[in-house]
Amino acid sequence: MTTSVVYYSGELRTESTHLQSGETYITDAPTDNEGKGEAFSPTDLIATGLANCMLTIMGIVARRKSLTIEGTKAEVTKIMDKDPRRVSEIRIDFFFPRSYDEDSKKLLQHAALNCPVAKSLADNLTQTINFHY
Repeated sequence: MTTSVVYYSGELRTESTHLQSGETYITDAPTDNEGKGEAFSPTDLIATGLANCMLTIMGIVARRKSLTIEGTKAEVTKIMDKDPRRVSEIRIDFFFPRSYDEDSKKLLQHAALNCPVAKSLADNLTQTINFHY
């Protein structure tokens, strides 16, 4: 089954539609690569998608263990290399609105670091992940 449809609308912009939900988003090329930077770039989505995935998997684990992680924030930084142009590092700082016991912290961290996106990215893309309780 097809997941999404992506159209190129010109001027380095795309529009994507998630077929199951009908939700849409646009991307623009970043200003440092001939774009307008008026929306997420495709490489922004990679970095942000990693944080989205980690939070989702932590949420699944938290729900199963009756933990609350609502209000947890992820600050994402994407680092680019020039030759070849690629994402070389994704830094994510997670800020939890409460503290947890050591077992719960280990459980949440393991869930995040083993999310499907984290395991799908190239081995030479550095993932620097920090957890702040």
